[in-house]
Amino acid sequence: MKKGLSILINILLFAVIVFLAWQVVKSIQAPIKFNNEQKARETKVVERLIDIRNAEVLYKNVNNKYTADFDSLIQFCQTAEIPIVKIVPDPTDTTFTRTINDTLGFVKVMDSIKSTRENFNINDLKYVPFAENQQQFELEAGMIKRNGIDIPVFEARTPYEVYLATPGANFNEKEWNQRRDNAKAEKESINRYAGLRVGSMEEATTDGNWEKL
Repeated sequence: MKKGLSILINILLFAVIVFLAWQVVKSIQAPIKFNNEQKARETKVVERLIDIRNAEVLYKNVNNKYTADFDSLIQFCQTAEIPIVKIVPDPTDTTFTRTINDTLGFVKVMDSIKSTRENFNINDLKYVPFAENQQQFELEAGMIKRNGIDIPVFEARTPYEVYLATPGANFNEKEWNQRRDNAKAEKESINRYAGLRVGSMEEATTDGNWEKL
């Protein structure tokens, strides 16, 4: 009787040890899996933000300003052309210090963007990858003054809550949301934007915040 009870206790203890060991392994792997999923999603979001930046820069080159309207930006990409310019020495300059711009021709904006980007779909430009219900990037544009000069600026952004809204594989909703909220709190504790953005409405830059990490 005692021997049977001892065996039962040992089995139960072994089961408890296995369970606790599994919980430890799970607690170690969970943040790693979350980080991997976050990085995978952010790779796609960054790719889209770079598309927006490229389109905005070309828009500004033609219109001398950025736009806060995605429909205008998309239409511009679909219909506008930009010059192909070659910088050559000024033949009338005997000091060999001046140059002139020689326009060789024109290229469609869409072709210019596609030349550096595979599988580019202009109609997806405003939508955040992995977001629910086709949520769009927040887009602003305007002017800031620097030394009395008006400088065009723009900013496109999306927070964690948008592209990290749905749980990744092997995560329940509660655990996923907690890890996302922890990541947000960590960014906010050091006064960083909890999400991804490109450009700025406060300074003349077209950098993305992922490039400043």
